[in-house]
Amino acid sequence: MAKDLHVTFFGGVGTVTGANFLLESPKTKILVDCGLLQGTPDAYMENTRPWDYDPKSADYLFTTHSHLDHIGRLCKLVKDGFRGIIYSTPETKEIAGVMLLDAIKVMSAYGGFPEGRENDQKPLYGIDDYNQAFNQWKTIPYHKEIKINEEFSVYIKDAGHILGSGMYEFTFSPRRRLGEKVKVVFTGDTGNSPAPLLRDTEKISDADYLIIDSVYGDKNHEPKEERDRKFRRIVMETIETRGALIIPAFSIERTQVILYELNNLVEDKKIPSVPIFLDSPLGSKVTEIYKRNINDFNLPVQKEIKDGDNIFKFPKLSITHGRNQSEDIVKTANPKIIIAGSGMSTGGRIVSHEINFLPDPKSTILLMGYQALGTLGRRIQNKPKEVEINGKMIPVNARIETISGYSSHKDSDGLVNMVADTSKTVKKVFVVMGEPKASVFLVQRLRDELDVDAIYPERGEVYELK
Repeated sequence: MAKDLHVTFFGGVGTVTGANFLLESPKTKILVDCGLLQGTPDAYMENTRPWDYDPKSADYLFTTHSHLDHIGRLCKLVKDGFRGIIYSTPETKEIAGVMLLDAIKVMSAYGGFPEGRENDQKPLYGIDDYNQAFNQWKTIPYHKEIKINEEFSVYIKDAGHILGSGMYEFTFSPRRRLGEKVKVVFTGDTGNSPAPLLRDTEKISDADYLIIDSVYGDKNHEPKEERDRKFRRIVMETIETRGALIIPAFSIERTQVILYELNNLVEDKKIPSVPIFLDSPLGSKVTEIYKRNINDFNLPVQKEIKDGDNIFKFPKLSITHGRNQSEDIVKTANPKIIIAGSGMSTGGRIVSHEINFLPDPKSTILLMGYQALGTLGRRIQNKPKEVEINGKMIPVNARIETISGYSSHKDSDGLVNMVADTSKTVKKVFVVMGEPKASVFLVQRLRDELDVDAIYPERGEVYELK
């Protein structure tokens, strides 16, 4: 079997972003994810460099979920010759359609990188590549095993990370070796369960090989009760000081969770009713997709909705659309709350609000998600005296707060517990999609606490799955 199956990591190693993996047998080449490298000085160069494999030779691309660090180069892969089948859950395909169109729009405005501002950069792909990609795209629902060819079948479990996120269980059973099977599981990003909106991450119990994320491989989140108390306290203190609460938010999941939490606080009269702005056209579009897929929510939230609660709408919530509406937000008297993208402040409308309110000691910047190395969000998180934004030095007088408990990624304990569920069968665990220190820390925990063979793989190295 050793010569029959192997995996190679072409992205998502040594960094959180840029996921791109290849599972192959002598007859079949399966790519898993094709994401952008984000947040590093050499990101554009890395995203435009030649592929480490021939895109034309790949048979399939399986997309775990619709964040750009997992889908952002998908259309470039098609542009460069990939003509295989793209697979995902229906929800992932729907959200990816919105995300990739937005990426094309941003590239047209700023140059060739969906998060860049360098006008001399060439676009990574265009609308023709987008249309071709979606012509090749098919969907698979959760919990339905699909035979994709004579060697491989696939089964998708709910990762609980964002709407539509899936963990792919590939079963390899070559016809010449009847009765022999190998199960290889790619988790994508796994959710911080129990989550406010989504169902829990499903268990993996019979993997032979496991490829897992490690964004928080060396850290644990606050408990839910502490997280909720901290969020309410920060909201209240900013309102009492008559400041603005600025929340950089990822368009998928984080925006919807923040709206849901504010909805509960306002309706339960736990905070005063103040103007709240959702200043994210992309976040608004994704929220509409969430509304159409309530069966993916956990049972308590489904019950709330069936009982008549519009969980994403409440008094004094304004959804902005055009640029002029966004710019007019500053004219609304404080206190107020502004939710805007992007979640790491790498672009989007949040940057203008940070320029306006970072100098204000009465205001608060609340970071509610992972801030990658090299991003403006990480620089702000480090609480400097001033920060460079768009070539200007902006004083940092506002309060800078971080809540990790709303992360949609599992923490270190959650990842260890997940591997424990399959520790009796797993032959090797590949720890990827994390900063090196987080990945290496998790590898050591898995070895020490579960006595499993865990490794931190190297980019481009071929690993045989025996």
